[in-house]
Amino acid sequence: MAFELPPLPYAYDALGPYMSKETLEYHHDKHHQAYVTNGNKLLEGSGLEGKSLEEIVKESYGKNAGLFNNAGQHYNHIHFWKWMKPNGGGKSLPGALQKAIDADLGGYDKFREAFLAAGAGQFGSGWAWLTLKNGKLEVTKTPNGENPLVHGGTPLLGVDVWEHSYYIDYRNARPKYLEAFVDNLVNWDYVAELYEAAAK
Repeated sequence: MAFELPPLPYAYDALGPYMSKETLEYHHDKHHQAYVTNGNKLLEGSGLEGKSLEEIVKESYGKNAGLFNNAGQHYNHIHFWKWMKPNGGGKSLPGALQKAIDADLGGYDKFREAFLAAGAGQFGSGWAWLTLKNGKLEVTKTPNGENPLVHGGTPLLGVDVWEHSYYIDYRNARPKYLEAFVDNLVNWDYVAELYEAAAK
């Protein structure tokens, strides 16, 4: 399947002041578009043309680095836009997800602390994740465009810690960006939807 750039699910200025219109224009229109454009070129002749995006990510991992990097980032960003919403974040999580975070991670505050630490501690470019793996929630981090799919997990929430996702708004203050993301932007309804689908 050819990769396509999805429209943002909100206006470019909808996530202010935590994520600016300029950041979203660059990040979505330039960076994500480049993953789509390059991914489509690399998909040609790869033998994976008819596969789903998830299959392309898994099957190119460790075998076709160029395709994997672009397909992985395309997958990550499709969800990243949906993992945010205006007036998001905070502690009011849908019930089943809250119970799982309490049981597996010791509650919201411990999850928040672990997620912020994973994002701040990822050296260079990468992502921090809330993942469902073997029926349990865990907080992980990956380098570059890698994601939990290639490690046997299902990504439920991810935050992009590549500099292009925060440098316009936060310069080198990655921890402040991560706090703004968790406290003010996370779309917990979408995370819960992914959790319920993965937990079936």
